[in-house]
Amino acid sequence: MSLNTEAPKTRPVRTPAMQPGKSSNTPHILLVDDDTSLLKLLGMRLESRGFRVTTAESGRDALTHIEETSPDLVLSDLRMDEMDGLALFHELQRRVPGIPVIILTAHGSIPDAVSATRQGVFSFLTKPVDRDELFEAIDEALKQTPTTRGEGGEAWRSKIITRSPQMERILEQAYMVAASDVSVLLTGPSGSGKELLANAMHQASPRADKPFVAINCGALPEQLLESELFGHARGAFTGAISQHEGLFLAADGGTLFLDEIGDMPLPLQVKLLRVLQERQVRPLGSTKSFPIDVRIISATHRDLDRAMHEGDFREDLYYRLNVVNLKLPPLRDRAEDIPLLAKHIVSQVSARHKPFVKGFSPEALNLLASSAWPGNVRQLVNVVEQCVALTSTPMIPEALVSQALVAEENALPSFSEARAGFERSYLVKVLKITEGNVTQAARIAGRNRTDFYKLLSRHDLDPSTFKPSAMPDQAT
Repeated sequence: MSLNTEAPKTRPVRTPAMQPGKSSNTPHILLVDDDTSLLKLLGMRLESRGFRVTTAESGRDALTHIEETSPDLVLSDLRMDEMDGLALFHELQRRVPGIPVIILTAHGSIPDAVSATRQGVFSFLTKPVDRDELFEAIDEALKQTPTTRGEGGEAWRSKIITRSPQMERILEQAYMVAASDVSVLLTGPSGSGKELLANAMHQASPRADKPFVAINCGALPEQLLESELFGHARGAFTGAISQHEGLFLAADGGTLFLDEIGDMPLPLQVKLLRVLQERQVRPLGSTKSFPIDVRIISATHRDLDRAMHEGDFREDLYYRLNVVNLKLPPLRDRAEDIPLLAKHIVSQVSARHKPFVKGFSPEALNLLASSAWPGNVRQLVNVVEQCVALTSTPMIPEALVSQALVAEENALPSFSEARAGFERSYLVKVLKITEGNVTQAARIAGRNRTDFYKLLSRHDLDPSTFKPSAMPDQAT
């Protein structure tokens, strides 16, 4: 009796592991066609262009490999036995929402193309497909599709959607820093995704199975912020009817994210520094201190260097928090991400409210990509949500995007922006009343001269322009 040790003969499927020398950043295409000769020919053409290719001879075969190979794009024939290209597309949308699908067919017609694109298929091409037309469609689809880099372990950054080289460099640095316990300061404009990056770093750290706790230091009055951070004992102040452990203790073993740290009042900065130095926290009204093991990530949109030199931010706390600094770019500096983010947000919002909405028209995407986005990603989310709420068609038109952008321009400012605007307006009014006399103005404002001068400097106000001898148009 002899044993046959030969492995079963099966059709080999190319996967990233079978591509020695290929970069994990190379776009990966799942190619589906029941014509094996065309499958081989088209696969060779795609590989010659530098793509990684996985092949499947049927829709069922494609679904078997979709989760194992994690392609960036699916290129499928329309007419196939058992499961045609559109049926495959719908199943892919259920299993892998947002993955772009390009459909090829030798039986192309205008009704087929219109039906497919309305349902969300990225592109519909007729065989024999023109080489340049195919590569152009693939390149356009990949520009609007998130990818994960690396051979694995990318779940930590799964919520950050980007193709920007600038953002990729920041993510590489964030991943390297995440493994250590050093404090990180995230800077960049409001709405640029600082909390999202902080959470991603937590997920990439050894503390990932412990709490991630976030607080906005500029959104609470001083006493309430102190109680939230450090906790309080029962009876510590009026209304403290029970013990409160505070966020430092709640985040023990994990990460505490201090957003808008630049807005923290100076007295609390002193207490925060003491906690960081001693690695223990004493709740308000308590005589007992508790040891803590917390990784600190902080963030601000303010210039802390300037605040430090003006005395608004403690130098010792600044250097303790700013061991590593990561600066996030505004959305206008990563315009290549705008169509990608818009498509991702649409898929999330429409899944909850309007499943028939598939995306934006080309004209609408161009308008989104060319807008300034002063509110950054947060503003983009608002615009997309408005568009999904108001659209009655699968593809959101340009006119609706324009309407949403105008509505956003007239929206209320953020709390920090509103406070800054009020502060400057108040200072201008006081200086006008006192005709630029800083001593009198500081007295009216209830601040000492030093603090008042710091406020004037923060808002770029010169008291001399409010003197009677100054030109009227200078005091603006």
